[in-house]
Amino acid sequence: MTRVLTFVCAGILAASAVQAHHSFSATYDSDKQVDLEGKLIQFAFRNPHAFLTLEAPDDKGATQKWSIEWSGAGQLASQGVTRETLKPGDLLIVHATRSRVPDEYRALMVNLKRPSDGFTWGTAPGQAVE
Repeated sequence: MTRVLTFVCAGILAASAVQAHHSFSATYDSDKQVDLEGKLIQFAFRNPHAFLTLEAPDDKGATQKWSIEWSGAGQLASQGVTRETLKPGDLLIVHATRSRVPDEYRALMVNLKRPSDGFTWGTAPGQAVE
């Protein structure tokens, strides 16, 4: 009986952990891509997802602060990205998937380029947000 109870509890915990992780397709619209070119304000290198805050123009030309969701710190570290890779003030070009909320300046990273030194992410095999 104790063994059965242990398995039931483990199953419940696993199910709640899976449910807690949001669905990218529920948050982002894969049919709405955006190209942003702007200045990095902040790089939050953390788990479960890193975030960039990028100051870049919207489709009307007005400067906005965009929140760009990226992979987690663990996954990025295994690909050579560290908390020192990007610095505030870096000029970045980001291709991303827009939020489903029309007036929200939030997107999911697809790829990234820093023209000053040619650094890129999202173009090599395995470099995708999961």
